Amino acid sequence: MAPSPKVLRKKYLARPPVEPMRLRPGMSVEDLVDVYRRAGAFNGGRLAEGCDLFGRMIDSGATIALTVTGALSPAGVGGAIQAMIEAGFVDLVVSTGANLYHDLHFALKLPVVQGHFQVDDKELYRAGIERIYDIFITEDSLLDTDAFVREALEKAPPELRGRISTPQLHHYLGQLVNQQAPLPQKSWLATAARYDVPVFTSSPGDSSIGMNVAAMKLRGGETTIDPDLDVLQSTAIVYDADVNGVVILGGGSPKNFYMQTQPTLWQILDLNRGGHEYMLQITTDSPQWGGLSGATPSEAISWGKIQANMQRNHVVVYSDTTIATPLIFAYALATRKKRKPKRLFQRLPDMYEALRKAHLKKHPGSGALEEMKESGKTQPVRARAKARR
Repeated sequence: MAPSPKVLRKKYLARPPVEPMRLRPGMSVEDLVDVYRRAGAFNGGRLAEGCDLFGRMIDSGATIALTVTGALSPAGVGGAIQAMIEAGFVDLVVSTGANLYHDLHFALKLPVVQGHFQVDDKELYRAGIERIYDIFITEDSLLDTDAFVREALEKAPPELRGRISTPQLHHYLGQLVNQQAPLPQKSWLATAARYDVPVFTSSPGDSSIGMNVAAMKLRGGETTIDPDLDVLQSTAIVYDADVNGVVILGGGSPKNFYMQTQPTLWQILDLNRGGHEYMLQITTDSPQWGGLSGATPSEAISWGKIQANMQRNHVVVYSDTTIATPLIFAYALATRKKRKPKRLFQRLPDMYEALRKAHLKKHPGSGALEEMKESGKTQPVRARAKARR
């Protein structure tokens, strides 16, 4: 029997009423978010929900990942990322290589200038200026940053002369920035190194840092990025944590790289965790185009990437990240106490080994799988994973 109109009205009108936005002089970030919360409509409402979700994520003690896409470092958002690392609100980062590369300009005191999108790009080309929408960077800045990266690789210690993960490379670069750059306080990569925050790049060849690593091979360079190590180290961090959460700025490859850690556990390694507990995404991408950047948390549930029973901990704010991210991060600083840094970079070898042992305990050798096949006891991996949830 269908519910009566009275029952339906009670169900759908149980939430708080929309309140007119009352603004006043001298409002704090907390006050402004409370205005959004009381209005509760459209993406102002989602912004307030995102602030509350990030706060719950912090309070839960979750291991919090931050994924970064778009030209956020050139736009100055790196300073907001630094604040989150220093407060202990970000424990690992997955970023495009470009954001790491452009972050180095600030530490090396190379010009990143406010420009404009209405400009003659042919004139910029003749002047040796590169444009990122309304940001100007000189070609000298690029060449000097390239030189810094290549010199770092030439002087790399023995442990970096071989197959390494991107966190190992980025930690080393961050340390060099802290030791040698004129303005290390302006680099979030340097801050990550100081706080032992692992920084992954899901597509290491897709940036000027990766281009310089590749170029060094022509000079006999021995440093090789091993993406397999990145997959296993990031998965080991998720496997080690009691609770996992992520703040996704944009989407793209870094989003997928972090979200795939859960399918890696249940689908590939047979170590089901049931999905991430928290997900907050700030994006301008919408879901109907079918791209990963716009994929919703509910879609991620179908892949086992997010826990289905924690819907209130899944929020998407549809907004420019340069607008929403500083507001959400500032609200966290205003309402939460600092957390003790987890210093996950130091623990990567131990977490990696724990993941290896757990997997081999489930699959001690290829002979065990063949024996199961012969006995008819094998099940599709999805069925085995669901059975353990």
